[in-house]
Amino acid sequence: MSKHPLQYLEVPRREPDKESAEERVGHFGEIYGHYDGASAAAQAGRCLSCGNPYCEWQCPVHNYIPNWLELIEDGKLFEAAELSHQTNSLPEICGRVCPQDRLCEGACTLHDANGAVSIGSIERYITDEAVAQGWRPDMSNVIEMGKRVAIVGAGPAGLAAADVMARNGVRSVVYDAYPDIGGLLTYGIPPFKLEKRIVSQRREILEGMGVQFVLNTRIGEDKAFQDLLDEFDAVFLGMGTYDYVQGEFPGEDLPGVYEALPYLVSSIYKELGYDDPSVPYTNLEGQRVVVLGGGDTGMDCNRTAIRQGAASVSCAYRRDEENMPGSRREVANSKEENVQFLFNRQPLEIIGKDSVEGVRVVKTALGEAGSDGRRRPEPIAGTEEVLPADAVVIAFGFRPDPPSWFDEYSIETLPSGRVRVASLGNYPYQTTNPKVFAGGDMVRGSDLVVTAVHEGRQAAAGIVRYLES
Repeated sequence: MSKHPLQYLEVPRREPDKESAEERVGHFGEIYGHYDGASAAAQAGRCLSCGNPYCEWQCPVHNYIPNWLELIEDGKLFEAAELSHQTNSLPEICGRVCPQDRLCEGACTLHDANGAVSIGSIERYITDEAVAQGWRPDMSNVIEMGKRVAIVGAGPAGLAAADVMARNGVRSVVYDAYPDIGGLLTYGIPPFKLEKRIVSQRREILEGMGVQFVLNTRIGEDKAFQDLLDEFDAVFLGMGTYDYVQGEFPGEDLPGVYEALPYLVSSIYKELGYDDPSVPYTNLEGQRVVVLGGGDTGMDCNRTAIRQGAASVSCAYRRDEENMPGSRREVANSKEENVQFLFNRQPLEIIGKDSVEGVRVVKTALGEAGSDGRRRPEPIAGTEEVLPADAVVIAFGFRPDPPSWFDEYSIETLPSGRVRVASLGNYPYQTTNPKVFAGGDMVRGSDLVVTAVHEGRQAAAGIVRYLES
């Protein structure tokens, strides 16, 4: 427990400094500063050390949050880093991209009255500062098992699986189609939320733990899946979801309509200095942009278009602000950067002759809850309007797109395209092919980075048990 039980009253919640909107829209770098040791300790000391820590339960990986907050208050940085990594393989990344307002901080006892403990920023500080001071994972007690596992996909699920297996003495080789690791951490999340040096740093840490990466390699094309079954003792699939959800309304095929992910990837390729003809750069400078969708991907598109110099950016979402699925922090950042939100607007058609001219929408009201528990938007007759636009970015989310070779290797999928895995028993996340495990978005459906980390870790634990049997 904090040495000063009333510190939450004496020390107000304070996040690291954030660049002004006027400054940050001129570049693609991260917008948040960093705590120093004293600030991190003061903020960590605001924790009440609740007997039943709601923050811990609301965290998908169940981080030992009060425990590492206490270590930071006591100045025990390396111990905090070790403890943080016991539950989370990518804490410095989750500290940046998790919607803490809907997870740990939203569940903090101090959330409503005094301001939640700034858990995300402290989590980021722990690994950033520890690594800068020379900390690396303690592998001194690891006993090699003499087994090898192939991991398909270097996104958060695959990286988390590699981390857990390395700590259990299992060697892994991670294959990925991209030229660097991270999956959408590198190529989908803009650098103003996650600078790519952070992902590169994690690669260096994992390689130091014995993880090997084979990049620019697409399994099923550049290397046969059968080769993995022949060469390795088990295989983990963490290939994510890349098939974008269409609106299924007229005009989606007009020039000037863009899918969210290729748009974001093209911008990141340009920022990274890649010259790849297969990924042409989409520049929305000077254009009136309408983004359709209210999740974090939509917010990423909003803020990317602003930085490209769009004449205006509007974001239309069919429910109200309270029911947006994205992080409230990212909505606030978008607003500060002059994105205009149009809530309760459902798109009906993208209009134009030779290219986009606008989006026809109808106003909605929220009706009864559907099977997913969310209130359904219902169109209001006579409220149609046209939003002028030169470009439209569709950000309705992603769904699994299982490769054709799954059938050949008896890897079953659900009607949704998600991979069927075992949820109980000795080997969680085992597919219908006993030698193959899977986790992350291709199992759960498109979700948060932290849930993919959790499933990668759980699957790795199942693989270790499988290899020991």
